[in-house]
Amino acid sequence: MSIDKILKNIGDHNPCMTWRFGADPWALVYDGRVYLYMTGDLPEKDAEGNIITNTYSKIDTINVISSADLVNWTDHGFIKAAGANGEAKWGGNSWAPAAAYKKIDGKDKFFLYFANSGNGIAVLEADSPTGPFRDPIGKALISRDTPNCASVTWLFDPAVLTDSDGNSYLYVGGGVPSPDKASDPGTARMVKLGDDMISLDGDPQPIEGVKFLFEDSGINRIGDKYYYSYCSNFSMTEEDVKKLGFENGEIITMESDQPLGPFKFRKGVLKNPGAFFGMGGNNHHCMFEFNGKLYIAYHARILEEAMGMDGGYRSTNIDLMGLDADGGPAVTKGTRKGVEQVGRLDPYGKVCASTMGNASGIETVSFADRDGKAPEVTYGDMILAGIHNGSWTGVIGADFGSSVPKEIVYEVCGSGKGSVSVRLGAPEGKEVARVSVDSEGSDVKSFTASVDEGITGVQDIYFVFEGEGYNPVSWQFR
Repeated sequence: MSIDKILKNIGDHNPCMTWRFGADPWALVYDGRVYLYMTGDLPEKDAEGNIITNTYSKIDTINVISSADLVNWTDHGFIKAAGANGEAKWGGNSWAPAAAYKKIDGKDKFFLYFANSGNGIAVLEADSPTGPFRDPIGKALISRDTPNCASVTWLFDPAVLTDSDGNSYLYVGGGVPSPDKASDPGTARMVKLGDDMISLDGDPQPIEGVKFLFEDSGINRIGDKYYYSYCSNFSMTEEDVKKLGFENGEIITMESDQPLGPFKFRKGVLKNPGAFFGMGGNNHHCMFEFNGKLYIAYHARILEEAMGMDGGYRSTNIDLMGLDADGGPAVTKGTRKGVEQVGRLDPYGKVCASTMGNASGIETVSFADRDGKAPEVTYGDMILAGIHNGSWTGVIGADFGSSVPKEIVYEVCGSGKGSVSVRLGAPEGKEVARVSVDSEGSDVKSFTASVDEGITGVQDIYFVFEGEGYNPVSWQFR
């Protein structure tokens, strides 16, 4: 049996997921996990079924994954954000999400902001970071009717900050009105949010001095300083680059003592993905703190390249950013290696099959999307699909400690037969167990196999599939 092509080299942690595209990342840290919200890039096809260049015009979903260790990601599916089947039915697209949470009336509430193409900002709310989300106002939070926003070329790319005093702020905008304004487009806006997070407390105001702005708002508080960040446009001359010290399509930082400025230019911190990976494009990022360290999430096209595509489809990477001598975001390089694992995965707890550090040849679906029914499953809402001979998944850094597992329990649903080969280190690694699967119907069924090797310590575990028709749900060593 041949094994499906590896799209992310063993040992590399970028991109975060290989089973679906996801662009314009925003990271929300909540309850010991990092939740990534991403524009739902979906390959477009022509009438003959050939992949065409991404037009972004069909995007109306937002992908959500989460991790406690930054290398194994649990798939939470996608939010139907815009369009006829979405929550914000008045909107056509859902681009560049930003998320925040706040305690309101004693309960944590979650808020998701996104762009309706380049013409306004929507807001959704939920009671958990993965939803279900709902549209609380039934219209745009910011539109071209909002004061000081009518002339913003691209009224999109929101960023949100909730400060230590409980006040929250939104930053939006981008685009170049005309070639003569490329060096100072004047299209960035900032505004305080209402206490309810779904209204504005005042009129949006221009962010002054944003040199060569293109798109991609970012906002962070680090210590007592506020850092506004953005992507530069592609109109810089060699003289501009030499004078300012940054390049076309680079992530730039500005600094202020107040959340609403004034901001002053600081420096570039992340060059265009093309500088690191060879395939360029737009540059979109967010910076986030997790376990005392500063990281940057950004998109690149390395998954698309590995798949043999060239259509502008993006996937999310994360690299350690750190702080410079001034205490602000440091200059960072994009890498395929990515970040070091934070903590370890517990193989003795029930693990969703949709928790993966690497994968090839699989898809994920929800129970409801699969067959119209959602069995009661409390440990995850996504299952694997598209299983075939040679498809596989893997998790990184599972810590068995000094205990030696005797067996593995593998849960599936769906109707199909086959087996799951459990291997160490790589999809082609040593087999330590083989679980036979014979499933029928939508109920979750458990299949058990003995573990042949004495596994201890920290291991990377891979699951190589044979057969078809069944849907892996979870696994657990014991």
